Amino acid sequence: MNDETAPAPHAGRPWFFCGIGGSGMLPLAQILKGRGAVVAGSDRSFDQGRTPEKFAWLEAHGFTLFPQDGSGITDPQQILVASAAVEDTVPEMVRGKELGCTHMTRAQLLSGLFNSARTGIAIGGTSGKSTVTGMLGWILHAVGRDPTIMNGAVMKNFVSVDTPFASAVVGNGDAFVSEVDESDGSIALYRPAVAVLLNVSLDHKSMDELRSLFGDFLAASGVAVINADNPEALALLPHAKSALTFGVEQELAQIGVVPGSIADSPVRQAAMIVDRHDGQTFPLTLALPGRHNLSNALAAIAGAVAAGVPVGEAVAALAGFAGLARRFDIIGTSPSGITVIDDFGHNPEKCAATLRTMKLHPGRVIAFFQPHGYGPLRQMGAELAETFARELGPDDITLMCDPVYFGGTVDRSQGSERIIQLIAQAGGTAEYLPTRDDCADRIAEIARPGDRIVVMGARDDTLTEFARGILDRLA
Repeated sequence: MNDETAPAPHAGRPWFFCGIGGSGMLPLAQILKGRGAVVAGSDRSFDQGRTPEKFAWLEAHGFTLFPQDGSGITDPQQILVASAAVEDTVPEMVRGKELGCTHMTRAQLLSGLFNSARTGIAIGGTSGKSTVTGMLGWILHAVGRDPTIMNGAVMKNFVSVDTPFASAVVGNGDAFVSEVDESDGSIALYRPAVAVLLNVSLDHKSMDELRSLFGDFLAASGVAVINADNPEALALLPHAKSALTFGVEQELAQIGVVPGSIADSPVRQAAMIVDRHDGQTFPLTLALPGRHNLSNALAAIAGAVAAGVPVGEAVAALAGFAGLARRFDIIGTSPSGITVIDDFGHNPEKCAATLRTMKLHPGRVIAFFQPHGYGPLRQMGAELAETFARELGPDDITLMCDPVYFGGTVDRSQGSERIIQLIAQAGGTAEYLPTRDDCADRIAEIARPGDRIVVMGARDDTLTEFARGILDRLA
């Protein structure tokens, strides 16, 4: 029996996930269930009637759901899993403490599963993690490695009628592919055979903190795969025991692009990939637009090579990569030629990559942005405002509603109005409307043929429904 089919930690004990429907919790619950564990959970969105199809699917597949009132915590043997953001006052946390239940954070559980795998492949960086995890997981699947994949996004290649929420794949091979999070410092828990570092830029922590976390991440790995185009990432190369570099622009990168070979369109691109170890070249076709996605593809190819996959096989596999839900996901185009795109952009770098990709081609951009929390908005609001003002032109417009809020004690004194003012001060065109419905009305009012509308934000599965609703109105 290899490491990937070994029993989960605390085998035989029941598991309870507080926030089981979350993008980071659901795939973990799926992996445990796929390995034979008994899994139950609660979720604030379940209580509020949000995304009912997701919770109906969970129940139909043997996950027992409870209201988030503590009623699901009944046995001291239960292991309570909650993200670091879950407050101690949440009823499950209170009840679990009363009963003496073992409590694990999401990161503790994931790192335990990951570190027990023979070939743990961790994808880190400020942006692009989910896409590269999906790409690398797909490569390993396509070449027959049967990996386990832990992602924060639904991977379209693995979606089926029976698995509509395919953010996890439970494989029997030796590889465990996972994105790892620096925002809570938990990246320090992982001991990867292969560590992929995509970029280092401001998000949830200061740059000094990020440099320290990512430097230690590379030092803890067997092989470090580093983006040579990102100066901050490349500066951390001395931390690595062994390194493999990739890059679109950096001509010294070991896995790179033949200069002048890139051909792109609004929905796809192609390029010649070069392995500078021996000079061989391979034609890549990618059903995703944007230079950032070409960089993501190189990261996945280099990560696969570090895990023992030949370059040519990795490049060929990516031709079949279908992308991720909510990563530049084209919802559709109205009869009048207005395209609606759903995107996970929520920090300055992610938003910039999406907006830059849209501006490579003609047409006005209407960017709707829902901040993913009051705390993050305070942390990176000024940089977000600068991003929207810089990347969009005088004819484009940014619309912003209040940050997502599902309850809790967070300080809500500073909201989206401040960001709109900062965008205007930087020369951009932006409007604040309190609710999403208000923004939808405004979009319907101003949209005209040839426009591209992008819906951006995180931590809210209903944004996809919102994007589809806008397309329906335009149709």
